[in-house]
Amino acid sequence: MGTLANVETDRDVNEFIENVPNKTRREDAKKLLQIIKEIKGIEPKIWGQGIVAFGKYKYQRKNGKEFEWFNAGFSPAKAHMTLYVMFNLKEEKALLDRLGPHRAGSGCLYIKKLEDVNMDVLKEMIQKSNRW
Repeated sequence: MGTLANVETDRDVNEFIENVPNKTRREDAKKLLQIIKEIKGIEPKIWGQGIVAFGKYKYQRKNGKEFEWFNAGFSPAKAHMTLYVMFNLKEEKALLDRLGPHRAGSGCLYIKKLEDVNMDVLKEMIQKSNRW
């Protein structure tokens, strides 16, 4: 199996969140932690240096190497909260239009503050990220 830069660790999730320097990101991380735990019904792990991730699945890249990756997660970065989902957000225009202020990549949402977005839509996106 191949090795990625972001792999599952044994670091303490609550300690990681308590040490997030930005107060808004820290409080939003606590909220997201509870929301995703409720939706997924599993405990998170820290992946890499700063991704709070839920679940794990194996996939194979085009080069034939097999990797493990998480099902859903988030990272409280300095500029925004990054939410990772395992489906193509570019195909979810209707959901994104209802979400509120954000930027999006293929599998990442960038949100300044949770209070600015529609939490029902965000929960729907987290629920949809289901690969195990």
